[in-house]
Amino acid sequence: MIDKDPVNDKISASDHLANERTFLSWIRTSIAIMGFGFVVVKFSLFVKQFSIALNQAPAVQGKGYSAVIGILLVATGAVVALLAFVRYKSIERKLIQNTYYPSFQLSLSLTIALLVVSILLVIYLLPNL
Repeated sequence: MIDKDPVNDKISASDHLANERTFLSWIRTSIAIMGFGFVVVKFSLFVKQFSIALNQAPAVQGKGYSAVIGILLVATGAVVALLAFVRYKSIERKLIQNTYYPSFQLSLSLTIALLVVSILLVIYLLPNL
């Protein structure tokens, strides 16, 4: 359980502000993931357009999954933003009801998902070296 104000036996404003700061951190994380996905898609399109402009074969010979990977990253960022809001509201409700207990399920899930995506990206990029 979190620390309470000893005089009022209530959750203090700092607890709500900490919840809001955490929410904003999750939002920044989701924006970063979406931004990275956008860059992956746009860079893939740039390489294709540059190759066409030079009347050459594509400069990067690969499986052509960059667009799919980028779109999945943007979608992952959107899901993270949604989960952040759901978690923020859930913690807010628990703080008001004085029933909050820490949980790390969302953090663990996001870490595992990003680890899997990272491993897949490394596997995808290794043959292009």
